[in-house]
Amino acid sequence: MYKIAYVPLDERPCNYSYPNFIGDRGTDSSSQGEVEIVRPDLGLMGNKKVSGDTEKIWEWLYEEAVDSNGLILSLDTLLFGGIIPSRLHHLTLNECRKVLARLSRIKEINPDVKIYAFNLIMRCPKYSSSDEEPDYYADWGSEIFQYGKLHHLISANLASEEDYKQYEKLKLQLPQRIVDDYLSRRKINVEVNKLVLEYVNKGLIDFLIIPQDDSAPYGWTAIDQQEVRGAIASYNLELDVYMYPGADEVGCTLLARMINSFKGKRPLVYPVFSSTQGPSVTPLYEDRPLLETIKYQILAAGGLITSNRSEADFSLFVNSPVEPMMEAAYQDNLSTIYQVNRNLIDFVEQLEFIMIERNIPCVVGDVAFANGSDLALLKLLKRKDLLFQLAGYAGWNTSSNTLGTCIAQGMLHNIYGNTQQHTNFLALRYVEDAGYCSYVRNIVTNTHLPHLGYDYFLVDGRNGRVSEIVQEQLNEFIKENLNDKDNEILINKCYMPWSRMFEVGLEVEHISTVKIMG
Repeated sequence: MYKIAYVPLDERPCNYSYPNFIGDRGTDSSSQGEVEIVRPDLGLMGNKKVSGDTEKIWEWLYEEAVDSNGLILSLDTLLFGGIIPSRLHHLTLNECRKVLARLSRIKEINPDVKIYAFNLIMRCPKYSSSDEEPDYYADWGSEIFQYGKLHHLISANLASEEDYKQYEKLKLQLPQRIVDDYLSRRKINVEVNKLVLEYVNKGLIDFLIIPQDDSAPYGWTAIDQQEVRGAIASYNLELDVYMYPGADEVGCTLLARMINSFKGKRPLVYPVFSSTQGPSVTPLYEDRPLLETIKYQILAAGGLITSNRSEADFSLFVNSPVEPMMEAAYQDNLSTIYQVNRNLIDFVEQLEFIMIERNIPCVVGDVAFANGSDLALLKLLKRKDLLFQLAGYAGWNTSSNTLGTCIAQGMLHNIYGNTQQHTNFLALRYVEDAGYCSYVRNIVTNTHLPHLGYDYFLVDGRNGRVSEIVQEQLNEFIKENLNDKDNEILINKCYMPWSRMFEVGLEVEHISTVKIMG
């Protein structure tokens, strides 16, 4: 039995529930007692901009650490109460230092416990919205982003004359109090990341990920990344601290890494792409070519890329984007460039051949679009009867969110195989990533919300009429696009975690009338 105590990044299902969905093996008959994942009660985790109860979460952590084999810790939660509160807090650096000092007690309680942690580099969205940012971001968000981008270009001697003019104009436009507030919080975020490195250096944290939430090649986030990378190098911690795009998938990634470590495994992963240009495309909301992030995602989950398909533990099929990358919501109007610069037919034929003829498990990272699945790919997977034979699938939010999720699922499939828990999570991904993100979300937002008096950023709570409509629409999608004579998907729960349309909370069940390929 391995007991893992997990402090999530926030209370949304992607952070709070996904690791349990893919990793908790205490209730699965095929692996009874293998892994138990415990987490704080949902009531302690806060609600969007309302901070979680950090004091009680620390108390819970100390209690669970006594007999845990491993801990997976969101430091943003332990410090600030969640991902959104980490962007809104008013803690001083000294106050943050005192909170982090509490980490030392864990190894006193249990010297043998393995600790994996993660702490974000603060994001800087390109758009103006206060939904997840300080109130002033509604009026000044895009200007703050552009100001940071220009500042970075000028610092790197890459700015044009027009860039200089625009930079000076923004300096006059942006209220100084807003700039001071925003940059002071960013400075604390950088210094906190440096403080955390000291705990890695002392061996109090065994492995650390510093994810970059919604990053870009130039701007405040990239500037902070450079400073933190320099600190990592100064401690000689490059092999112990990874920094790459991502956020909401890191709980799953670290879980896979921890279980691989406990089991003494280092899986080899062979990548296949749907487009020639795909590996070199920089996805939306990220700062580097797709292949470079894939390398980190596989490494972080405890694996290695291999160039030899025959020696792979599983193959990662990446439905890759082309440039310019599109949002999933607009895939009904695909540009010619999207249609001719990738080959889904070859992609699916290879997938079937490798899975069925070569008997190599396959994971699909569906990152052709941002914020949702490729519905054309889903159609082909169903026609080939491959949906529930995959070793992993994801197609949600950013490219890194998707890759980290499906790679982690593939890592655990490599250990435990096609359990009911595994196919339930596949079903969840198809319903959420394809059904909701790529289809139902738009329909409900554009057709139903105006008549009900709501909008994308505010609906009638977690369990109101909107969640009922979403479930009705998803049931129709399942019936038309997922169910067949051998497979049925049931939605047991549907809710709106943050009372908005961006994400949905689902609990689903896969029912099969045939034996699933092992």
